[in-house]
Amino acid sequence: MASITEQNDLHILIRSKNPILVIETHEENRAMQLINQVAFNMNKPVFGWHLTEGLRRLEVKGDHFAPLKDTQAAEDCLSHIKRMEREGLYVLFDMHPFINAEHPQNTRLLRDIALNYPKAKQTIILISYKLSLPDELKRLSRSFSLKLPDAEEIEGIIRKEAARWGVRNPDKRVRTDKKLLARLVKNLGGLTWADAEQMVRNLIYDDGVISEAEVEEVNQARYKLLDLDGAVHYEYETAHFAEVGGMVNLKKWLQLRQKVFLSGGDGKLEKIGLDIPKGILLMGVQGSGKSLAAKAVAGMWEIPLLRLDFGALYNKWHGESEKNLREALSLSQTMSPCVLWLDEIEKGLSTSDSDGGTSKRMLGTLLTFMQENDSPVFFVATANDISALPPELIRKGRFDELFFVDLPDSMARQEIFRIHLEKRNLSGVNFDLVLLSDKTEGFSGAEIEQAIVASIYAAHYQGCSLTTDMILDEIAQTKPLSVVMAEKISALRAWADERAVKAN
Repeated sequence: MASITEQNDLHILIRSKNPILVIETHEENRAMQLINQVAFNMNKPVFGWHLTEGLRRLEVKGDHFAPLKDTQAAEDCLSHIKRMEREGLYVLFDMHPFINAEHPQNTRLLRDIALNYPKAKQTIILISYKLSLPDELKRLSRSFSLKLPDAEEIEGIIRKEAARWGVRNPDKRVRTDKKLLARLVKNLGGLTWADAEQMVRNLIYDDGVISEAEVEEVNQARYKLLDLDGAVHYEYETAHFAEVGGMVNLKKWLQLRQKVFLSGGDGKLEKIGLDIPKGILLMGVQGSGKSLAAKAVAGMWEIPLLRLDFGALYNKWHGESEKNLREALSLSQTMSPCVLWLDEIEKGLSTSDSDGGTSKRMLGTLLTFMQENDSPVFFVATANDISALPPELIRKGRFDELFFVDLPDSMARQEIFRIHLEKRNLSGVNFDLVLLSDKTEGFSGAEIEQAIVASIYAAHYQGCSLTTDMILDEIAQTKPLSVVMAEKISALRAWADERAVKAN
């Protein structure tokens, strides 16, 4: 399963006299297969250490090469390797709990072995699911990553598992279609060989059918395998633009770019002078439907929606917040094509010095990613207070377009009433939508929805069916945000007139 490229890359790292190599992976067996292949080609012995076994030769079998005595403890193992001064590859599994401030002796032993490399030529290979070396070891180490299967290899995995299922069920064949197969290949992207194989087996082996619902379940399962402790949330329910009233200009803008975005990376865009769409910034009045529109982009394009939680990224230790953001952005690349939703972005990024410069560094990390990213990740940022956003973020070129989401007009309000009534199993034709629209001038979509909800409670309490008059009663008792914050909304509209495209 190890590719020639992987073998060459690992061979070069070892031949380049790097004393410590770090491989972060859950695929121990595949990592060892690769190491043994490279060691065989280089004619080097391979030693391995587990906490449960101790140190022993790995590439040969027999009682003569049983685990060495008194090498189970991490410190004893490293001390033995240091004394041996024998050339070879020393693979240490799950050493991460023993290389930290609580075990300074192990850090010193690893450093001694590394500094003695010119004489002993001992290459330490640390394999763990996650590993962060102390600063004194980082300069002596290099990282190596196992290659993830590409689209062609993933399709090979699917066909191989389908063939295995066919052997067990000789009178049947796995059923699907080309479109679903292509989506499944895309949804398995970013997973390891082992995870991809297991997911395909779970998908096929129950009934031999690859259905649309199962393909979407694969996408959700993939996210769970890749999640980052709550910093990025997979939004399972994505709206369609049928659920969004108004926003005609935004809908048209997205429709024109859908095909280009979804075909990004096929090598044809450069020939016709097109770039993959990068994203949009939605700013406007609270409750006007910005968040719903962000969800609807993913629903319209039938791709995953990830929501980035800036609050979960911040860490008191210097540099950790930026690292968390880089990992979150890397996850979006792995899940691509996807929509990455930055909700109320002004609350996560600022230009003040009150946090020791962390937010400025976070902004720099985000801007660098947006500039250099070539994966199909479509940013949808929403903001209520545009004045709180740093100018570097909203200048031309960061986002493809800046949209202003204003309060809905008369026709949009009718549509919003119809959507929310039908969402609650109430037919819009039973209500005077024109009258309701006229009486809600200056209302946001959220305020219209709450008027409907409140009137349904009133109808339930009175034990009667909901009527137009009952909704009008709730409307009359509501003071919309456009009245309460009239000056602020007026200023926001004035700002947007010259700087943004109207979404409505």
